[in-house]
Amino acid sequence: MRIKNMKKKVSKKPKKKSAKKSKKAVAKTKKAVVKKPKVGKPKVEKPIGVVTHFYTAIKVAIVKFKKPVKSGTALRVKGATTDFTMTANSMQYDHKPVLKAPAGKQIGVKVPKRVREGDEVFASR
Repeated sequence: MRIKNMKKKVSKKPKKKSAKKSKKAVAKTKKAVVKKPKVGKPKVEKPIGVVTHFYTAIKVAIVKFKKPVKSGTALRVKGATTDFTMTANSMQYDHKPVLKAPAGKQIGVKVPKRVREGDEVFASR
């Protein structure tokens, strides 16, 4: 009688869930993309004016400004053989001192060095 009760007990092995989870975790980490820092383009300065004439004896450049410029603004003059920074302390229009040079007008600016026609004027920082 005992024979009937003595069936072989087959024990089921527990599934290894932790192994599957770790594979999923690994799969998720593979999908994650590491963002690279953005390397921006170097900023190109836009000219705010162009030298139209230069008086050698009095060292005055006639500049046609594209944007309004206040007296005391730091300017950079750059050309083929010219590259220097200065402040616009003395500006004149029609032989009269001007505190602000409006856009589109040709203004006389006292410069420390020689400049040439066609040299570009940038706002310096």
